[in-house]
Amino acid sequence: MFIFGNLLLGVAKVLDMVLTVYLWVVVISAVMSWFSPDPYNPLVRIIRSITEPAYRPIRRFLGARLGMIDFSPIIVIIAIIFVKTVFVTSLIELAYKLKTGGII
Repeated sequence: MFIFGNLLLGVAKVLDMVLTVYLWVVVISAVMSWFSPDPYNPLVRIIRSITEPAYRPIRRFLGARLGMIDFSPIIVIIAIIFVKTVFVTSLIELAYKLKTGGII
């Protein structure tokens, strides 16, 4: 059972790192939207191509924008924090219980 616990722990840690990196990409995208970056810059294009799929359903649900503020990055950040707090923490706790034999 400890092997499955280690595997689950590894998955949880990788998921935590991926979510943390994506959180920072969303923050960079939000800060970048305050300025007028060159849309042909490769870095700007990469960041937009990574974040737009997450923003699109939220913008469709809320409308394009509420006033002058785009709330989609804020909602994505809240969702990432929620997933990290609830699911990743639960996976880590389950992995430690499996490693120590706390769960049959």
